[in-house]
Parts: sequence; structure tokens; C-alpha cells
Amino acid sequence: MKRDKTSAPQKKNWDYVIRSGLAGGIAGCAAKTAIAPLDRVKILFQASNPEYQKYSGRWLGFLQAGRHIVQQQGIMGLFQGHSATLLRIFPYATAKYMAYDFLHMTLMPTPKDETSVRLFLAGSMSGVLSVFLTYPLDLVRVRLAFDTKSKPQPGSLYHIVRKIYHEGIKVSTDGTPPRDLLLNRFPLLKFYRGFVATLMGMVPYAGTSFLVFGRTKSFMYRLLLNQDAHGHPLSSEPPPVPVSRTTVDLASGALAGAISQTASYPFEVVRRRLQVGGILHPERLMRFSETAAWIYKTNGLSGFYIGLGIGYLKVVPMTAISFAVWSGMKRYLGV
Repeated sequence: MKRDKTSAPQKKNWDYVIRSGLAGGIAGCAAKTAIAPLDRVKILFQASNPEYQKYSGRWLGFLQAGRHIVQQQGIMGLFQGHSATLLRIFPYATAKYMAYDFLHMTLMPTPKDETSVRLFLAGSMSGVLSVFLTYPLDLVRVRLAFDTKSKPQPGSLYHIVRKIYHEGIKVSTDGTPPRDLLLNRFPLLKFYRGFVATLMGMVPYAGTSFLVFGRTKSFMYRLLLNQDAHGHPLSSEPPPVPVSRTTVDLASGALAGAISQTASYPFEVVRRRLQVGGILHPERLMRFSETAAWIYKTNGLSGFYIGLGIGYLKVVPMTAISFAVWSGMKRYLGV
């Protein structure tokens, strides 16, 4: 059965891109909320918080760490920093999915143009753009999650932003002006600690994620649903397997999450260390090579994979939920 060309979504307009971005923002918030406690524990492991390192090498250590957080800070301690996460993730996911659809329709206007290289390029470019726009919010979120000494308090978001802005500035006692350091001259740079490591990790993460999801989804739609990637029937034959599109989207997203997490995880560990570097070295920006060397010296190659098990537990369902909700919201919004 031939598909009516007029039934295909009209991608070549901004309305499609904006609706896709809205769907992406909602999907990002839903996915992040579902895995927020795991994200908190993973940050503590990656950033080598001394209080939680004893749990990082244990089987089911994340459960023990989570119980410790609840004992110290209450159940809401598992969601410390989540307000900053939501403030960041909505514009981040909106920008990422909006940029991806725009790049997809620009680089691949027809199905014949949809190559693996272009899918990877569209995914990585959209990831880089979204990170650049929202990185300061990610840094604030990590700092909030890293703090384990007190229960979450009203106004903690404001205080952590103020602390980051002023960290490293030495007030002289003799009335002389503070040293003209780079971070004193450009305080906003403090909100971009670890940004280079983030970009280096985002290229394989976002590129692989969109590539694997797109290819897996197309393959499973054809194999299980007798449909193309947009859900249009390929023939009049009934689907060979009675599964929903949402189930296929979840499975495709889970595989994409597992592969992309494996490819980019060492960069993520370095990034977390750089992001909390203001606590250890508030007066300067730490270099990527310096941080990587410290991780290797301290823990060897395994240091770059600390918390990877939790990473899988977090990223696989998060990516699955994010892609599935994005696809479902696009169908709901008519895109």
C-alpha cells in the first residue's frame, strides 16, 4: 500500500521545529525526574566526595549511599539540586531536540539523504548547542548535589550561585585591589568550569544517542510493526508482533542510552571533577589534562569508570523515557 505523501508531517517549517522542541522539553523533565535520586548518588561518586567513596566500590553501593543521604538529609535529600536540574533540563532538552529536528531537515531533506554520518553529526551538533546555552545551570546543579553537609534549605539555589560567583576572590587587608586574575576579571567563567570536557564528551554522547535511536527505531518499526520510522504502514499486511510504538521507542532509547553512555563516560567523570574544582581550587580554572592525570594517578584507568554501573541504571531508563516521551508528545502535538 502506497503512503499518501500529504499525510507526512510538514517538517519544513518553524512550527514543526518549535513543537518538537516543546515535546523535547517535556520529555527531558519527565526523564530527569524519574532518575533524580540515582543522579544525586552518581554525582557524589564521580566527584569523589570523601563521605561517599566507601560505597562506590560495593555491590549495590548506590542503595547504601541513598540510605545514607536519607538518614542525613531526609527523603528530599535524594532530590537536592533537582530544582536547578529542572531549570536547566527544560531549555536544554528543548534546544537539543529543536536543533536536532532543524538540522535533520536541513542535512537530510529526503530519506535518501539519511546516512549514519549525518545522523551522528546532527545529534552531536544539537547536543553541543544545547550544552553551551545551559551549562551554568548544570554547574549549579552539580554543586547543590555535591553538598552533603546540610538539609536542602529555601534559598539554597541563590546562595550557591552567589558562592560560585565570588569564589577565589581574595579581599586584601591593606586596601590594595585584589590581584587581576582571569577569574576576577571575568567571573562568569566560573560558571563554565569543565565546559571543554563537557563538549568533548557531548560529541560522542549525543551523536551516538541520536544515531542508535534513529537506526534502531527504523529497524524495529519495520520488523515488528510493518511501519516506517514515522509510523506509516509499509503494506496492508498486519503487524507481525502486537506491540505499541511506545514500547518500541522505549527499547530503542534504552539501547541508545547504553551505547552512548559507554562511549562518553570517561569525559563525564573528568567533567564532574572539573565542576567541583572551585571547591578545591577556587582561585583558578583546572585544566582537562591536569584533572585526567589526577584521576589516573589516584585510581588508575578504573577511575574513569567510577559509578558507571549507576550510570547505566540512570542513563538507560532516562534515555528510554526521554526518547519515548519526545516521540509520543510529537504524535500528540501533530508533528
